[in-house]
Amino acid sequence: MAQHVRPAELVLAATIARRFYLDGRSKIELADEFGLSRFKVARILNDAREQGLVHVDIRLPGTIDAELSADLGSELGVRRTIVIDTPPEPEQSLRRHLAELTADLLTELVTDDDVLGLTWSRTIEETSLALTRLAPCTVVQLAGTLAHPDRDTSTVEVVRQAASVGGGRAYPIYAPLIVPDASTAAALRSESRITDAMSRFEELTKAVIAVGAWTPHHSTVWDAVTPAEREDCLARGACAEVSGRLLDADGNALRTDLDERVIAITLDQLRAVPEVVAIAAGAGRAAAATAVVRAGFVDTLVTDASLAQAVLGQDHDPPRGTRPREATPQAKGRAQRRRRAPSARTGRLADG
Repeated sequence: MAQHVRPAELVLAATIARRFYLDGRSKIELADEFGLSRFKVARILNDAREQGLVHVDIRLPGTIDAELSADLGSELGVRRTIVIDTPPEPEQSLRRHLAELTADLLTELVTDDDVLGLTWSRTIEETSLALTRLAPCTVVQLAGTLAHPDRDTSTVEVVRQAASVGGGRAYPIYAPLIVPDASTAAALRSESRITDAMSRFEELTKAVIAVGAWTPHHSTVWDAVTPAEREDCLARGACAEVSGRLLDADGNALRTDLDERVIAITLDQLRAVPEVVAIAAGAGRAAAATAVVRAGFVDTLVTDASLAQAVLGQDHDPPRGTRPREATPQAKGRAQRRRRAPSARTGRLADG
């Protein structure tokens, strides 16, 4: 039997709901206006929601998907995840949206006393250009420069640009990311200006890294090594890459010849940084993002809906190295540094 419609009650409920939700009137004010008890007003508002007269829609500004952010954070065990929900679009547009979001995040998180480290990727490069405000912190380059024939900006310029926005000091690394052999890498690391920058790794309080997958077009260094080296790394189980440092699918560091030729922060050094923001985008980096999270040094993951949906659609083992990771000496040192580091009071999105 169809439910009997009570027009007067529906109109009253709709009017009270409009006054409450849209006009900001209190329940006490509504009770006085309509000659009802406060409890009657509360019951009418509750019934209006249950009957579908009122729909509550919580939206975050811009393109942030709060629900997907929470789901991904819960799946991976990351303390903070921020997922942007954009329609299918060219990679360049997606990169711009991620860069703008990351720039806003750095404005929110970074304080005057921080030492901020930046690796290189096209998204991080655009992040430095999108910055309009930044605390006057120290900015340190975390990896040598990787030449790209279609790019005019190197990691040195990225670090200088970020530091100039806030008026802080920049510590660039005037060296390639990958060199031909281990002895050349060792010689460069001993050069005074490079040593000066790399010595700051131990002082880092925040870092922004790019997550690469060990596949064509998804890694910053894939094209910088020989086909034989690529295949060797694949045979060893390479899945993810962070500034030339390789990890397998479980987040374990891979020791290869490439590792000795890279001039960049190590994974152990990253693990000691109190706050690490990782940027990853695209379904093709889903397994790599999961691996980097399992490595235990990611506090915040900034990504897009396609990667989040790919991760949520995968069958995973439980995350292995997600923070906090206090069982190891390195992690205990990290916890002590976190307590000493200046805290930033922020509204955390999807804190897991």
